[in-house]
This record gives sequence, structure tokens and C-alpha cells, in this order.
Amino acid sequence: MCTSATARNLREEPRVRLSLPDTSDVVLLHGAAELYPAAEAPPEAGTFTTKFAWNPRTEQTPHVYLRVQPTTVRAWRGVPELRGRVIMRDGVWVG
Repeated sequence: MCTSATARNLREEPRVRLSLPDTSDVVLLHGAAELYPAAEAPPEAGTFTTKFAWNPRTEQTPHVYLRVQPTTVRAWRGVPELRGRVIMRDGVWVG
């Protein structure tokens, strides 16, 4: 079992907020995180291993896969006070 601070914290509180990629072109996701031991990763984890050419299942040290199910997504460019920046609410795409 992975004992990193991130994994430990997510086991206690799975609600997450992620911001991507930078401060002038922002995507802010709110959601719930799911942790899977590498050996129990869901089938779609294969996309990760293909993209990064690394498979945590083959490592000696324990790893986890982290999947975030977004419930709210906000996005904006450069001007943080624009209206209509919520593009997902309660897990459903708006618009």
C-alpha cells in the first residue's frame, strides 16, 4: 500500500480541487478522487501507461493510480471575472 502524504490525505478526504495549467489560462476542477493500488487499476489506466511509457505495476515500490471524477469545472483566460466560466456543474456539462 502506498503511504505517500498525498495518498494518505486522499484516503481521509477524497474531495479535490485541481488547477490546470497556469494562472493566465485556467481550468479549475472540483471532484472526488479514487485511489487504486497499481495492481487493481481500472482498465482505462492503460492510457496512462501508454502516454508516459511507464507502468507502475512493474515497480518494486508500491504505487497508486489516482482518478478524479469532476463535479464542477470552471475555465477562463486572463480575466478572472468573466461570466459563464462554469462549464460543468454537478457532474453535467453546461451548455
